[in-house]
Amino acid sequence: MPTRSKAKVLTHPAVARRARAKERGGPVRGAAVPRDSGGADSMRRWLDERGAKKVKVGAVDIDGVWRGKYISVDKFLSAAKSGLGFCDVVFGWDLSDELLDNTQVTGWHTGYPDAHATVDLSTGRMIPWEPDTAAFLLDFVNPDGTPFEASPRQLLQKVAARAREQGYLPRFGAEYEFFIFKEQPHTLREKGFQELTPLTPGMFGYSWLRTSLNAPLVHALIDGCNGFGLDIEGFHTETGPGVFEAAIRYDDVERSADKAALFKTVVKELCARQGLSACFMAKVNAKLPGCSGHVHQSLWDPKGERNLFHEEGAPHGMSRLMRHYIGGQIALMPELTALYWPTINSYKRSVENTWAPTTAAWGLENRTCAVRVIGESAKAMRIEYRQLGADMNAYIGMAVSLAAGLWGIENEIEPPPACNANAYASHEAAPLPRNLKDAVTLLKQSERARELLGEGFVDHFVRTREWEVRQYERAVTNWELERYLELI
Repeated sequence: MPTRSKAKVLTHPAVARRARAKERGGPVRGAAVPRDSGGADSMRRWLDERGAKKVKVGAVDIDGVWRGKYISVDKFLSAAKSGLGFCDVVFGWDLSDELLDNTQVTGWHTGYPDAHATVDLSTGRMIPWEPDTAAFLLDFVNPDGTPFEASPRQLLQKVAARAREQGYLPRFGAEYEFFIFKEQPHTLREKGFQELTPLTPGMFGYSWLRTSLNAPLVHALIDGCNGFGLDIEGFHTETGPGVFEAAIRYDDVERSADKAALFKTVVKELCARQGLSACFMAKVNAKLPGCSGHVHQSLWDPKGERNLFHEEGAPHGMSRLMRHYIGGQIALMPELTALYWPTINSYKRSVENTWAPTTAAWGLENRTCAVRVIGESAKAMRIEYRQLGADMNAYIGMAVSLAAGLWGIENEIEPPPACNANAYASHEAAPLPRNLKDAVTLLKQSERARELLGEGFVDHFVRTREWEVRQYERAVTNWELERYLELI
């Protein structure tokens, strides 16, 4: 779907929020706990000041789904100091909690023990719609304290650390398209997920009217996200019944991924409070455009003062570093596609002339390409990675696209010529895999994926996607019943 150019602003909104809160003498809802929080006494004071009576802790699984639980304040203070146990089955089952039969990291062969999880104290925030509840994110670690390789959040941390070691500060920003239906979990199932009622009728992108008619919901989403520290930069209707798009303000890549991952669950939670369901599937209806999860990307100097993608006087303002970053992404895109498009449904979005890419192409302000270069000024110069859909795991999507770009810089990979026409009709650009099975085969064979992301992560991810393919291949779909049951 089309998206407008968004120039990045360099002042982080948390700074202004803290200043305003200090003037009012009140708490900062979205502010995170400083890493040097001063121990248990300081943490308890932080919770007391905000009226926290319980704490919600959680982590993202391989599918990008939040797995978490409520714990008492006392339990949290203990966990903040020494960590806590969290059943590692969250890495051993699928979206439906069906146990995988092919994993190595956990399973019946290990007895599904508790993994050790540590609390990232810098992620602390209050949940505005649960006023007495704080929320913190977890990281999984091995018994020796090293990061748990199957964890998506730690994959991103590893790749981001590599970027910083090379002298680059990665700044990313996500934007999501999603459907909202006048349905609840039980009505979705009663209807067999068919003939669902969208929040609004018809095709009405960028509608001033539709957002105003649904102002209570729209404002609840924007205000809820902002209060939770997710910093919504733009919100509007997209083309499709009940379709909206939200742009989350850019940040350093680790915080940007946290915001993006949290955004999806926040939207679902707030919609549910109004009897609605939000859907981030890549393709809900064959007759409608799919839902994107575009990610804007740029590399800056370590102090965040200079955009390294920009070079004054260079063609289109693109630096050599930016060209090589794009070159790496284009070169590795087909073999990394399974990581970007992780579900069976992901590939239904990749259809010609529907705003989603089908080839590994890049272009200047060209929305038919997988990589779109935006802006020519030092402030705005960036890429929009358009291959990613709304069903992405934000940690994986950001980590992998960053790793591919860094690989391009390290190996000075020049990109092919920019596509100045319709990339769907390009015969020069490499085609992207057309289904998850083919994409997983390419990933499984990719030595560069293992080099960039680690053998442990790639092996686990491949096994989970092979399981997903097998479940699909065994399924009897409505399409098959309608086509064959009576007539064959």
